[in-house]
Amino acid sequence: MNILILGSGGREHAIAWHMQSSKHLSKLYIAPGNAGTASIGTNVEISPTDFPKLKKFALENNINMIVVGPEVPLVEGVYDFFKNDDSTKHIAVIGPSKEGAQLEGSKDFAKDFMNRHNIPTAQHKTITPNNIDEGYQFLESLKPPYVLKADGLAAGKGVLILDNIVDAKAMLNEMLGGMFGSAGNRVVIEEFLNGIECSVFVLTDGKSYKILPVAKDYKRIGENDSGLNTGGMGAVSPVVFADADFMTKVEERIVIPTVNGIIKENIEYKGFIFIGLIKVDEEPKVIEYNVRMGDPETEVVMPLIKSDLVDLFEGVATGTLDTKTLEIDNRFATTVMMVSGGYPGDYVSGKTISGLNNIEGSIVFHAGTKLDGEQVVTAGGRVLAITSYGQTMDEALSKSYRNINNIKFDNSYYRKDIGFDLKK
Repeated sequence: MNILILGSGGREHAIAWHMQSSKHLSKLYIAPGNAGTASIGTNVEISPTDFPKLKKFALENNINMIVVGPEVPLVEGVYDFFKNDDSTKHIAVIGPSKEGAQLEGSKDFAKDFMNRHNIPTAQHKTITPNNIDEGYQFLESLKPPYVLKADGLAAGKGVLILDNIVDAKAMLNEMLGGMFGSAGNRVVIEEFLNGIECSVFVLTDGKSYKILPVAKDYKRIGENDSGLNTGGMGAVSPVVFADADFMTKVEERIVIPTVNGIIKENIEYKGFIFIGLIKVDEEPKVIEYNVRMGDPETEVVMPLIKSDLVDLFEGVATGTLDTKTLEIDNRFATTVMMVSGGYPGDYVSGKTISGLNNIEGSIVFHAGTKLDGEQVVTAGGRVLAITSYGQTMDEALSKSYRNINNIKFDNSYYRKDIGFDLKK
């Protein structure tokens, strides 16, 4: 089977890393990929949202399956583009339809979906410039802090948490006034939920499902979860507080109603559902849906999947996922991100990375790298994810940190406290 992965980050490198061992794989391509994926498959200089070029490449290279990494091509309809074209409809696309991708592409759509299917989530209200007074009233009915979310995709930056009602009203105005472009044409106001978060990943063929290892990521740039939000500074799996009792609640109250809702609403959905959860007084509530794997969570989830990933994806494509076996490694996996100094603000790319051949007992997934001749150089804010196994979380983390010390690039930074809150 010839497979094309769309994307260029650590998530896509981790998926490619897992797929390379599949007995079903003939050729692997990654568009556009990075320096890490270049050592596994063939990088292709095509944007994941350039559908006509992707079609041309897929036909010329006899692609049998396309695995979509990031959310933007899904929200823009890559699944529908290939399925609605007679020349490409035979190509399996792992990812939901454009309608299904609205679970991530529109916070308002996702909240309405949860309401229709009685899926527990925060109190909320969707506001437009036409009902902004209702927004002010709803804010006044809530206790601080106040949560404002841009309805559409805003590159992970569309969520504001504010302690002061005056600031919350002012920022609601700014968001509706274009602060996040068209993504903020509607704003979802939510009550703030106080608890501990985790990420539950579900693979579905639109009828049946498999629950993948649960992970927890660390978004803030600073230790003890301080400072600005990032795309993620590290992750661990499994998550100690997501025990059997909690996961039974998650499956019965959230996963099953979500998949049943997709069926009832005739939504074509063949791919991942990422459920961002919060545990509040032992009860799970949904913070948000994503329609792809998370990053850096993929870098700890993929290493824990012992089953053939391509075989699972074939089950997704053919609607036979229920006949496939998902086998999970019982060890811990942890990942720590090395980032460019200055990230998530301004940073300089093109820094030479050394020490990648000095790694023992860890896997290095490339998140923001490229090849410059023979050299691997930085090409993003989040640069490398150093992933390790261990019988305990601490054992896995110690391996990642030990190997980080062997990798060098100018002005690198990483958090030294990944998993800190799970030790309490």
